[in-house]
Amino acid sequence: MHALAQAQPNIALVKYWGKRNSTLNLPAVGSLSVTLESLWTRTRVELDPALRTDELTLDGRAARQREIDRVSALLERLRRLAGSAVHARVESANNFPTAAGLASSASGFAALAVAGSGAYGLALPPAELSRIARESSGSAARSIFGGFVEMEAGSADDGHDALARPLLDASAWPLAVLIAITSTREKEVGSTDGMTHTAQTSPYYQAWVAGSPVELQAARSAVLARDFDALAVVSERSCLRMHALASSADPGLIYWNGATVEALHTVRALRRGGTPCFFTVDAGPQVKVVCLPSATGRVAATLREVPGVVEVMQSTLGQGARLIAAEHAPARVSA
Repeated sequence: MHALAQAQPNIALVKYWGKRNSTLNLPAVGSLSVTLESLWTRTRVELDPALRTDELTLDGRAARQREIDRVSALLERLRRLAGSAVHARVESANNFPTAAGLASSASGFAALAVAGSGAYGLALPPAELSRIARESSGSAARSIFGGFVEMEAGSADDGHDALARPLLDASAWPLAVLIAITSTREKEVGSTDGMTHTAQTSPYYQAWVAGSPVELQAARSAVLARDFDALAVVSERSCLRMHALASSADPGLIYWNGATVEALHTVRALRRGGTPCFFTVDAGPQVKVVCLPSATGRVAATLREVPGVVEVMQSTLGQGARLIAAEHAPARVSA
C-alpha cells in the first residue's frame, strides 16, 4: 500500500518551549499557532514486507540515523494500532529549507502521521493523529489542523489530553504571513535539545511556565475577537520572552543573527508608522511577519531592503494535513 500526504508548517504566536515529560514529548505549556498555506511537506509511505527496517529519504538524500529513528518511532505507533509488523519506505520533501527554523519538523511529522495512517489502513480521527504526531514533534500536533490552532499542554500523566484543536478557520480571519529568510543553514541546536537544555539550566524557566496561561488567554481572546492590535502585542511579547528564556540557559542559546535583529526593528518601525504588522521568531534566525492582506506588498518590499535578508516568502493561512492519494502504483515525491 502506498499513501501520499501533505502538511503545512505552522508558526506559533504564543510559544511552546519546554516539556513536562520528555519520554512522551508532553509540552510544559500550551501554545497557539497559525498554519501556513504556501510552504508544505509531502510525504509518501510505501509498505514493503521485504524490508527489515524502515527506510527514509529526506529532500532527495539518504537520512541520518537519528532522523530514521524518529520516523520509525512514529510508524511503530501506527503499526501497533494496525496490528502490522510490515516496515515502510518513506520519502519526504519540503519546498522550503529543512531544519532552519521554519517548522519543518511540524509539517514533516504531521504529513508522516497522515500518510502512515493511510498506508496502514487506519481511519484515525484528527484528534488521534494530533496525539500521534505530538509524540514525535510537539509542534506537529498543531499542523494536523489549519487556520488558527491551540495546543493543550494537558495534565494527564499518559498525555491523552495533550493535543491540538482548531480555534478559528483560516477563512474567518484571512491574515497574511511573510517570512524573511536570513539563513538557509541548519541550526546548530535543534528545538528538542534546546528545550531540554533551557529547562535544566535557566533560572527563569518556572516563571515562563507559570505565565503561559495568561498569554494563551490573551491570544485566544484576540483571535476570536479578530483584534489585530491585541494579537500583535501578545505575540511579540511571547516571542521575545521565549528567546530571552533560551538565552538565559547556561550556556545561553542564541538563535538570531544580525539580520534577524534588523528585521525586528524594521517591523516595529512599520507598525509605529501605521502599517498593521507584527513579528514572531521561532527557534531559528527567520523572522515571520503577520499582517493584514492589504499591507503585504508594503511589508514585503521593506523586508527585502533589510541587509542580510536573502529572500522573503509570502503565504496566506492554510489548511491542515490531508491525504492526497492512497494507491498501489508508486507516486514519487517532488519538491
